[in-house]
Amino acid sequence: MPTVDSATPQREPAIPPPVGTASVQSSPPGTRLIHRTRPSILIVFDTRFEESRAVLKGIVAYERSHGPWSFFLDDYQKSEADPTWVAGRHWNGVISRHTSPSLAQRCAEHGLPLVDLNDGPPIPGVPKIRPDNIAVGHQGAEHLIERGFTSLAFCSQASDLWASERRDGFSEAAKLAGHTVFVHELQDNGNTHPSWDETRVSGLVQWLRSLPKPVGVMACNDLHAQNIISAAHQAGLLVPEEVAVLGANNDITRCEMVYPYLSSVAMNHFRSGYLAAETLDQLMMGVKPDSFDVRIDPLEVVTRQSTDLFAIRDRCIASALAFIRERACSGVTVEQVLQHASASRSLLEKKFREHLGMSPHAVIRKMRVTKIKQLLYETDYPLKKIAELTGFEHVEYMCVLFKRATGISPGEYRKRQQAKVPKQ
Repeated sequence: MPTVDSATPQREPAIPPPVGTASVQSSPPGTRLIHRTRPSILIVFDTRFEESRAVLKGIVAYERSHGPWSFFLDDYQKSEADPTWVAGRHWNGVISRHTSPSLAQRCAEHGLPLVDLNDGPPIPGVPKIRPDNIAVGHQGAEHLIERGFTSLAFCSQASDLWASERRDGFSEAAKLAGHTVFVHELQDNGNTHPSWDETRVSGLVQWLRSLPKPVGVMACNDLHAQNIISAAHQAGLLVPEEVAVLGANNDITRCEMVYPYLSSVAMNHFRSGYLAAETLDQLMMGVKPDSFDVRIDPLEVVTRQSTDLFAIRDRCIASALAFIRERACSGVTVEQVLQHASASRSLLEKKFREHLGMSPHAVIRKMRVTKIKQLLYETDYPLKKIAELTGFEHVEYMCVLFKRATGISPGEYRKRQQAKVPKQ
């Protein structure tokens, strides 16, 4: 098992020199060096971000089968700017998500193998592992096109290469499908003050109002997708009925801090971490990596409420769907939907079947089943609690309806979801 240190690094003069010095380079490439102590690995990550923790799991998974290593987690990124963090202790290698040119230079001066996981421009001579951002954009566009959207838009961040790559991938996929893309470039000055957020959302309100509806909008990350949903609410636009919103990175906390819940393109952070550890292991053995710029394909689009429908141009149906979405698990009836939509039963039934292929009652049932699935997967609530949260007076009736809709019982569904292993 790995050991993890969290104290400020101190100089250890008695430990042998790190891999990369002249004495080590004399060993034949590919030879695993036998250390009197475990190799000491500096990890430069900000663990406030969910994606960083997922990358760490990949690193640890590699270490468990190829180690043992001893880790020091610099989760305040002190080593990015403070030269004493590299010089003040014996390290055998570094993996960093906050790789500055100065950090790369200090590692080179001390003969330290370095693997860069930052999604910025590459640093010459430093192996980089990062998401395939073109593929991220492609996957997002395809997700919205599959849902029938012909009006497509992308919200980018002009100052960052990764955001521009995602924008270009989105535009390329849209063009291949015969669609044009409306692009909005945000100027991000690094200011997180609430007044700047208000200014940004205000600009998005004007942009969203100018777009043809319904429109499918992808943002370069989940933060900006949150802003788009807020802007849509301020503009009086229905999400997802008039503006479907898709983020990227699948930061679950952010995705569930907005209503409706945000769909997002999930990155394979576990795979990135595993490959980073594998690359560092090769470097510590004196083996040059095959590539110095490795791109990792995204996993999939995690569909939540913000894109969970097909493009509908009928405002009456869009309004009725939004009403059902908000109240499906609170016992809403078809009569209440009719009253909200100001439509007769025959007209609403006809429109629902024309646009959705099912009746209003079937849509209510489908949304309740979707919520049951979410609670079975994301919580350990007993079935009685789940029945209460989804509007069922009797748990037995919930189980019957769920099995009729899915073919399996709620208990079996939960068991299958829990048995799934992380994708690598």
